[in-house]
Amino acid sequence: MKDLSPNRAELDPIEIASRDEIAALQLDRMKWSLRHAYDNVPMYRARFDAAGVHPDDLRDLKDLAKFPFTHKSDLRDHYPFGMSAVPRDRLVRVHASSGTTGKPTVVVYTRHDIEVWADTLARSLRASGLRAGDMIHNAYGYGLFTGGLGAHYGIEKLGATVIPMGGGQTEKQVSLIHDFRPTAIMVTPSYMLNILEGFHKAGLDPRQSSLQVGVFGAEPWTNAMRQEVEEAFDMHAVDIYGLSEVMGPGVANECVETKDGLHVWEDHYYPEIIDPQTGEVLKDGAEGELVFTTLTKEGMPMIRYRTRDLTRLLPGTARSMRRIEKITGRSDDMMILRGVNVFPTQIEEQVMATGGLGPYFQIELYTSGRLDAMRVFVEATPAAADELSRTAAARVLTKHVRDMVGVSIEVVVGDPGSVARSQGKAVRVIDNRKKD
Repeated sequence: MKDLSPNRAELDPIEIASRDEIAALQLDRMKWSLRHAYDNVPMYRARFDAAGVHPDDLRDLKDLAKFPFTHKSDLRDHYPFGMSAVPRDRLVRVHASSGTTGKPTVVVYTRHDIEVWADTLARSLRASGLRAGDMIHNAYGYGLFTGGLGAHYGIEKLGATVIPMGGGQTEKQVSLIHDFRPTAIMVTPSYMLNILEGFHKAGLDPRQSSLQVGVFGAEPWTNAMRQEVEEAFDMHAVDIYGLSEVMGPGVANECVETKDGLHVWEDHYYPEIIDPQTGEVLKDGAEGELVFTTLTKEGMPMIRYRTRDLTRLLPGTARSMRRIEKITGRSDDMMILRGVNVFPTQIEEQVMATGGLGPYFQIELYTSGRLDAMRVFVEATPAAADELSRTAAARVLTKHVRDMVGVSIEVVVGDPGSVARSQGKAVRVIDNRKKD
């Protein structure tokens, strides 16, 4: 793989500022954000008043812990525009979630917000090893989902060329990558596996493609998947993080020269780690739930938004700003099976470590007698599709999961191509348990 480490002269000064300089900027901007939310969003005024706190009570960054949390349900309860902090005529963009688990969560942006988003996304791409003049294949979905347009504006802000492909149409994705020869691709990691499969079906060697960098986000993924993709394409696989409620993709990003966690762009997004059960703020280095406060967002400020993502805050390395570890899962994605906490990424790790199996899998939760049970559907590789090989792979995977995760599962090894492919975010868990 090509060395894509940036020159420090290319970085924004704040990326390599001292921690004291960063903290001073954060405090100033946090005071503004709390006041902006309190003065312009009725929900925040009522929430702060009920908690007995006021924006003027913030004198130190640690004082943020006095303020109440914001939850995804708050956005649904104030659907569609009740969380907006500016008049409607100042809004230039609306995005929303799919609403598959209830009302969509709507997020709104001013022109200033879009500029900040483009800046932090461009910063993320630069950290990934990309530069002005590169060509970037954007396979994130366009529309209400923040991924496609968020990446698009960031690519243009970087000064790179965008191929606005969007999701799906795998054969066309492969054809355009082969014909246009982009430097990089932005896509969900699970869909990148579909593109890899598409290369093989087209008789193309992925290692001979033009791709030097894959910027992967929108779902948790493991280092085992990173290794699989990097070896398959001879390219760097870099993690990007974001969420619609806070801004979109580009809240944090790995640096290509270290790949040791995602640096949070702390001049715009202030991170905390809390105990998911008690809400207590934890010290840096402790694992817990990630919480964000926006520092510069006008259209819809977020104060202590609970992401449900589980990670740790760590000191900066390639940048002064703190890092979060790769997201290990979400507190609301956690499965409890006979008293054991299980995350889909744990199952993915064991699938990737089992010879004879492809990287695709799906988990089914069901009821067996009075107990919950788990069935994992995987598929054999073409070279190990005979019955004997599949039986052996199922036995190995079952043992790996029992030994490493601590639960007993049933493994079903299907033919190559038998596990459903995603066209964006992968559907990892299907819950067929009997409801009381």
